Amino acid sequence: MKPLLLSACTVTTCLGVGLNAHREALRENRSGLAPCAFETVDLPTWVGEVAGVDDVVLPEALAAYDCRNHRLAMLALQADGFDERMREAVARHGASRVGVFMGTSTSGILQTELAYRRRDPSTGALPADFGYATTHNPYALAEFLRQHLGITGQSTAISTACSSSAKVFAAAARQIELGTIDAALVGGVDSLCLTTMYGFASLELTSREPCRPCDAGRNGISIGEGAAYALLERAGSAGAAADTLWLLGAGESSDAHHMSAPHPEGLGARLAMQAALRSAGLGASDIDYVNLHGTATPANDVSEGKAVAAVFGEGVICSSTKGATGHTLGAAGAVESVLCALALSEQFLPGSPGTRELDPAIPLRYQLRGAPATLRHVLTNSFGFGGSNCSLVLGAGDFQ
Repeated sequence: MKPLLLSACTVTTCLGVGLNAHREALRENRSGLAPCAFETVDLPTWVGEVAGVDDVVLPEALAAYDCRNHRLAMLALQADGFDERMREAVARHGASRVGVFMGTSTSGILQTELAYRRRDPSTGALPADFGYATTHNPYALAEFLRQHLGITGQSTAISTACSSSAKVFAAAARQIELGTIDAALVGGVDSLCLTTMYGFASLELTSREPCRPCDAGRNGISIGEGAAYALLERAGSAGAAADTLWLLGAGESSDAHHMSAPHPEGLGARLAMQAALRSAGLGASDIDYVNLHGTATPANDVSEGKAVAAVFGEGVICSSTKGATGHTLGAAGAVESVLCALALSEQFLPGSPGTRELDPAIPLRYQLRGAPATLRHVLTNSFGFGGSNCSLVLGAGDFQ
C-alpha cells in the first residue's frame, strides 16, 4: 500500500485522557487497573475504567445518541485538540471526501441493559425513551461522530471483536487507495458493560488480579474501556520530517479455528503479520518493536508467541500494554496503534506493567519495563474471537 500520513491522533483509557497522560504512564511503567467497582457488577476482578465518562454532556442536537459509549467517544474526541484537527481536515478536503471508519465490539449495549431494568411489568416492553438505533446499534458510533463533525463521506462500523478498530485502518486505506475519499477518521470506542464483564467471567477468562501478559503465572484478562482516534491522509508533495508518522501497511486474516480459542500454532496471527509486512514492503528484520495482542490468557499468549517467533525469530523486541490499560476489546486496535505512534514519536519502548517473569514457553525478547530506543518501524497485533486477525505497520520518517 502507499504510505498514509497519520496526521493526528489521541487516546483515552484508564491511564487518563489524552496523549500526555499516556506518555507519562508509559515512561513510569504505570497501570491504570483497579478492583472492579463498575455499576452493579459483582465479580472478583480488576478493570480499566475511565474516570469522568458520566460527567460528559452531549450537544443538544445529539441527545438521541446519549449513552456511555458515546460519552466516552466525545471525551476522547476533545482531547489533544483532535476535534479541531478533524474539522480542519474536513475544511481542507471537503466534507464528502472524508470518511469515518469506527471499530467497536459492544457499542452502547449498556443502554439496553439499563433499559431492560425498566421494562413494562405487564408486557415486558422496553421503555419508550430507549433508542436502539442511536445507542446499542454498532453503527451508531460512526454516525454519531459523522453528525458531530459534519462529515458526509463514506461511513462504516466494523465489529469483529478485538480486531475491530485495527481493521478500520485497513478499510480506510483501501478506500483512500481507490480514490473514494482523501482522508479518514479511524478509531475505536468500547465501554464497560455488564454483558462483557459477566460474559468473559463465564468463559473463565477474567483474572482476580491485574493481568500479567506473557507472565509464567498469568491467569486471565483485565477488561478495560477506551477510545482512540487517528486522522489518515494522503501524503503531500513536501518532504516529511524525521518524526512524521505514517501507516505503512496492514495485514488481515481469518483462520476461523474456533469461536473463542486461538489457533494453537498462531496460524492466523502469522498470516496477518506476514501480510502486513508485504503491504508495507518491509522484511521481518526491518521491524524494531512488536506490540503484542498479549491478553494474558494462557492460550492466547503462547499462540501469539509462537507466531511472532515464526515470523521474526527471537530477536525482535516485544511487549503488551494491556497490563497498563486492560483489554479494551473493540477499541484495543486503535488504542494500541496510538500507543505505538507515541512510541515512535518519543523513541521509547513501552514496557509491560504487571508482568513479572516471562513464561519460558514464549520464545520472545520481551520488554518488561519501558526504555529509550531507536524506532523507525513498529508492528501492532490485534486478534479477535473467531480468528479475525489484523496487524498494522507504523513508521516514523519520510516514506514518500
